[in-house]
Amino acid sequence: MKKGFYNILKANFLISEDAYKNWRFIVFCTVLAIIMIASSHSAEKKVHQIARLNNEVRELRSEFVERRSDLMKIKMESTITEKMVEKGIGPSETPPNKIRVIIKD
Repeated sequence: MKKGFYNILKANFLISEDAYKNWRFIVFCTVLAIIMIASSHSAEKKVHQIARLNNEVRELRSEFVERRSDLMKIKMESTITEKMVEKGIGPSETPPNKIRVIIKD
């Protein structure tokens, strides 16, 4: 047991006669580790991008609701009447008459 531990510490498995197999396995593990690290970085980047886009969607949605409520207030008859009174135009005292057009052949 002691001799095997010393051989690992001295890295004899890398310089022995069948070291080619060991080096292939070490390179394979290193490549897999690099791929795993790159994949996790990519996934984390996408998570941050999704969070940023969700925040942007929430902001745009709240702005939309605010603008829609402002538009509804502007379109109200009372608001239009107030704006027209400021310009000197008031509501009509007499109701409008309906005009009927009859076409005879």
